[in-house]
Amino acid sequence: MIKKDNIEELFELVLIDEEDGVFANSLVSAPAIERDFVYFNQEYTFAAVSDEKMLIAGPMLVPNKKILRLKDDGTKYYVYFKPETIEKIARKFMKNKFLDQITLEHGNKTSGINMVESWIVEHPSKDKSNLYGFTLPKGSWFAIYDASDNPKVWERVKSGEFNGFSIEGLFEHQKSDVKLALEKDIEEFTEEEAEVFLGQLKAIIRKDKRYKAKQRIEMESYADYGDGVKNNAKRALEWADKNGWGSCGTPVGKQRANQLAKGEAISVDTIKRMHSFLSRHEKDLQSSTSYGDGCGKLMYDAWGGKAGLGWSRNKLRELGLLTETEAQPSIPNSTYPGEVAKKKKNDK
Repeated sequence: MIKKDNIEELFELVLIDEEDGVFANSLVSAPAIERDFVYFNQEYTFAAVSDEKMLIAGPMLVPNKKILRLKDDGTKYYVYFKPETIEKIARKFMKNKFLDQITLEHGNKTSGINMVESWIVEHPSKDKSNLYGFTLPKGSWFAIYDASDNPKVWERVKSGEFNGFSIEGLFEHQKSDVKLALEKDIEEFTEEEAEVFLGQLKAIIRKDKRYKAKQRIEMESYADYGDGVKNNAKRALEWADKNGWGSCGTPVGKQRANQLAKGEAISVDTIKRMHSFLSRHEKDLQSSTSYGDGCGKLMYDAWGGKAGLGWSRNKLRELGLLTETEAQPSIPNSTYPGEVAKKKKNDK
């Protein structure tokens, strides 16, 4: 059984980096629990409306809604968005013209589905979303997608195979001072936690190409990173033990530091995330040269530092997951806007 901490951490998701924000939306059947995804449970699933027009309507983001996350050891933490952040995200999404960026189960892009309406809820009881059966908090981001150019996906929506939006994006985590209710250590998941954990396992399996080929699936992990990676993580942890993390880091980042310092094996997905984080935040070292100088240097070394960047890059190349000429990091489970949509057999 998995044992949980009795302190539940809460983090606000914000936009800081230039690349932060939502860059795609996915039609999903189960919760997405990774850092780049946001999914609401059955309380806010989308609605298939108008057989004639083939419209899909539902909330993209809801303010101040606590979204459950689980660490690898089963420890819970939550994330949420403030209304003003949601408005910024929506504006940036529209400005970047990501209206046709749709994936299925956070996999390949699909074509023929386009956002045709999008707005921020101002008056919950008088909002247009009421027509589709929703009464959402002020500040929610609501959207309507037209699926008329992809009738096969529309049928999958109508049949209930897909029942929710799950946005794909990048956000920074800021520790909230709000204290959540404490719980005693327990040995069993609640229904919501079990659903999230099951969604996590399904997502891992679904991404493996051997799943479709009905081959045996084993979760590969690697621990062949050098002492440079371990020592960087150890130094970051030792400094944090004496001085505290302050506002730096997320549960994922702190967990990663502990894994690397101990020399534990990490999964391919974690290696991808490691490469993504270290590539994106390498520029932070220009303004943060010591652990006491902001969060940049501290969190960079927590993820393995320069040694970690080199190892993760070489490991992904070795596994055929990163080309020699690839300029941008590959974020796990994400499809970048601008990539050619790969059609599946059951898509139009």
